[in-house]
Amino acid sequence: MRKKVDFLVIGSGIAGLSYALKVAEHGNVCLVTKSNAAETATKYAQGGIAAVMYTPDTYDKHIRDTMIAGDELSNPEIVRLTIRESTERIKELIEWGAQFDKEASGKYDLAMEGGHSEHRVFHHKDHTGLEIERALLKKAEEHPNIEILENHFTLDIITQHHLNQDVNRRTPDITCYGAYVLNPETQEIHTILGKITLLATGGAGMVYNTTTNPNIATGDGIAMVYRAKGQVENMEFIQFHPTSLYNPGEKPSFLITEALRGYGAVLKTHNENEFMDHYDERGSLAPRDIVARAIDNEMKLGGEDHVYLDCRHLDSNGLIKNFPTIYAKCLSIGIDITKEMIPVVPAAHYFCGGIKVDEYASTSIRNLYASGECASTGLHGANRLASNSLLESAVFSHRASIDAIKHVKELHYCDNIPDWNAEGTVLNEEMILITQSYKEVQTIMSSYVGIVRSDLRLKRALDRLEIIYRETDELYEKSILTVRICELRNLLNVAYLVIKMAMQRKESRGLHYSLDYPKHIEDQND
Repeated sequence: MRKKVDFLVIGSGIAGLSYALKVAEHGNVCLVTKSNAAETATKYAQGGIAAVMYTPDTYDKHIRDTMIAGDELSNPEIVRLTIRESTERIKELIEWGAQFDKEASGKYDLAMEGGHSEHRVFHHKDHTGLEIERALLKKAEEHPNIEILENHFTLDIITQHHLNQDVNRRTPDITCYGAYVLNPETQEIHTILGKITLLATGGAGMVYNTTTNPNIATGDGIAMVYRAKGQVENMEFIQFHPTSLYNPGEKPSFLITEALRGYGAVLKTHNENEFMDHYDERGSLAPRDIVARAIDNEMKLGGEDHVYLDCRHLDSNGLIKNFPTIYAKCLSIGIDITKEMIPVVPAAHYFCGGIKVDEYASTSIRNLYASGECASTGLHGANRLASNSLLESAVFSHRASIDAIKHVKELHYCDNIPDWNAEGTVLNEEMILITQSYKEVQTIMSSYVGIVRSDLRLKRALDRLEIIYRETDELYEKSILTVRICELRNLLNVAYLVIKMAMQRKESRGLHYSLDYPKHIEDQND
């Protein structure tokens, strides 16, 4: 199949859907998603979306909280524009049908989470992302200008490279003309030409053994841009959510939202001792990087596989009402959170780095935008403030739509793009070659490139990954393509970027903690 569209969107979470709904008023949209359209990271976002709405909260307070959480590495201008646009983006989501919890008075029931100085988190019980996804997907499915291709896997964005032109990272005019998209059911590879393309492909949590991300989070967009010689940055900053449910064998790990700590739950050791006050004056409500490292340290000190989150002192009716999903999940494995502590462990959760974009979500590649977790906007710096990610997606997809609408009429299709050439490839009948390499990548990253790192661990990880990369690249070139081998290839690209950028940062900062460089650069110069 070969088709032309005005706007090509890859990804069906809040970033992709909100952008698609806006640009669809100005042209036809093809939205490609690798699973069913509802299966996104947005769907699994429990806590909520942060925005300033009521006094005593102010934009300046939210800006300051974001800068502190990002270890002052966030871009101040990006933080400012994101927070100042937060209220309008929330109102827009409400207009589109998202229903956030309210108090009896009719005011929105805003939650408090770690790192926030005020109650500003809009939520729908403990499954906010699911509610946002429901509302946006319903509108998109009803829109006559939006076509959704479910269960289609995007292989690569199309650039001059596919016209046999030399492209390298110094090429000034790399241009995106669309993407090659695999239909796994028919094994046909479609050529979809788009005047403008948006990547909203989410994160890459599956590069680790333990992650809260859905199985589709394999870093596809980041890897595609890297292979196309686009700019990628800050990949060393990976947020490990401090509290995923400790339930060995379950993938993805079930998230125990930070909002539960905001509600009053407390972290404890196996001896039922509170420990967070030893690490930070904010206790269990410290930013995620601090809490995750503290839990990691307590587990090492005690020789245990997890710590506990204690809710037993909280009102049981209120607990069940506000966190019904968590209550039901824990009960399904025999834990009554009103009477028993919840076993928790850190899990890979969110990539703060990714495809480098400007204030309008434009990448270093022409006619290509990126929004959501796959993008590095400058908002998060060295660590993401809780519930700022859904906000970031809404803000930057909005800004991308403004810029894209402005330019789409002056753009033209590149008609001499060749179709995908699969000549000489054969069906790989030994799936073990892919699945074993997949497991090895996850084990290497979890063992050597986790919450705490060192130069020796990073070097060892890189040496081992290089072998797997060569084997996978050779297999990829010879094989009829499947989603699994393409995901493995993408994960290897992502793992390489994480390690190389971690090796380049000769300091500990935010989510990157090195045993060899335990201080900030400025601290080392004191």
